[in-house]
Amino acid sequence: MRDKLFTLLAIFLFSITTTQAQNLISAENIGGRTITELVGEYGLPFLRNGVDYYKITYTTPDVQGVLDTASGLVVVPVTLNKAFPILVYQHGTLDSPIDVPSLLAGGYQLAEIWSAMGYMVAAPDLLGMGEARGFHPFVHAATEASAAIDMITAMKQFADENDKYYNDQLFVTGYSQGGHSAAALHQVLEADFSTELPLTASAPMSGPYSISGVMKDVMLSTDAFGFVGYLPNTVISMQTAYGNIYDDLEDIFKPEYAALIEPYANGEKTLFELNIELIDKLIVDFGSSVPRFTMQEDFINEFQSDPMHPLNIALRDNDLVDWTPQAPTRLLYCTADDQVSYLNSVVADSVMNANGAVDVQAIDVNSAADHGGCVTPAMLNAISFFDIYSTIDDVVSTKDPQIAKDVLIYPNPASDVIQIENNLNDVEITVSNINGQEIFFTKIPRGKQSVDISALKSGIYFVKIMNEDHFYTKKITVK
Repeated sequence: MRDKLFTLLAIFLFSITTTQAQNLISAENIGGRTITELVGEYGLPFLRNGVDYYKITYTTPDVQGVLDTASGLVVVPVTLNKAFPILVYQHGTLDSPIDVPSLLAGGYQLAEIWSAMGYMVAAPDLLGMGEARGFHPFVHAATEASAAIDMITAMKQFADENDKYYNDQLFVTGYSQGGHSAAALHQVLEADFSTELPLTASAPMSGPYSISGVMKDVMLSTDAFGFVGYLPNTVISMQTAYGNIYDDLEDIFKPEYAALIEPYANGEKTLFELNIELIDKLIVDFGSSVPRFTMQEDFINEFQSDPMHPLNIALRDNDLVDWTPQAPTRLLYCTADDQVSYLNSVVADSVMNANGAVDVQAIDVNSAADHGGCVTPAMLNAISFFDIYSTIDDVVSTKDPQIAKDVLIYPNPASDVIQIENNLNDVEITVSNINGQEIFFTKIPRGKQSVDISALKSGIYFVKIMNEDHFYTKKITVK
């Protein structure tokens, strides 16, 4: 991410949310790290700035649509007079409600690295985690997306109130469960928020996108699996979201295994504790940690034979394979992944491209790496991919530091038309190409205007907005 030395203030003020216009409840500074500390910690010489951490709370609907209080971590680059891209980092599978980014746990380090690269990062804790109530709806696509969208809104409100500047680029990524969450967010952004929150690029990493296909086959196979806890976690989560999966855990699990799972469902043990207990008992009972052996045979037979079983319906509802991404997308995986089969990414890539996706590629970033070993190469590949598109912009205002609230230009990238929403008087617009040659000039009255750019060739352009008191220059990409 190279520092583009062009003046710009491009704060995108369409603060939208799935619930209400003002959803920020609180924001608390919980520390920070210098660039020296970060480089020393991670050994990554390309990190560019220190970071500050903020825990925010905000409103978002729960799985029943009832307003809840959620929390998340905002990581802000420590650099003056810059406007940064927004990046949403979706965390992986967490151990418990306190193993969350907002408490500087739950894999927050990846959010920290992204911010040190020059992004304003939103890392939602998600429902049932942090400040949110109830059981966490694991791999529930709808709330993975809604909690993140509402956090973007809350983060923008926090930034606007505290002179933290962001531009109109939006990136989405996440690892493991976070890969699923990132894909869920991407899908909803393009389906329902393409104008308010246009997505620049996304990079889901090692996610279980094919829950009803690839991951179901893994759980029903007779092969040993190192994280048996994923199975009851998914079943309880689908029960939390849909309410019709079982009447009693023994409808699905053998009594001796249901007895181990019940305290987890009630919040009395952590996921990783449950996983160890299940593996230990499976080894004693069967000599191998095969998830299938925890389940009732009658349930397995019905689950395999009846596509309309409530659990099959719920799993299909949370698949993220059969859709058509529009933003550039990289599905990053490792063939030797021992927890989330690489076939999730391969199948998703195949279906998405068959559907006519614009730019989707599944990439094996290290064929020999397991799930833990895949994190670093996936992250480095995502960094390189986002670097193609991301910009960090200088913020310049001659008189009014809040000028970003007065003129809004979107979408970016653009194709045929750009929209300009202007709250200033006597504004003039000049568009120049990357060589500084003026392409056209116009005056924009107050209100919303559409500017036809269909005659422009693909490339980088600069829109200079000025009136008697203000000016700034915004870089846009025409594709």
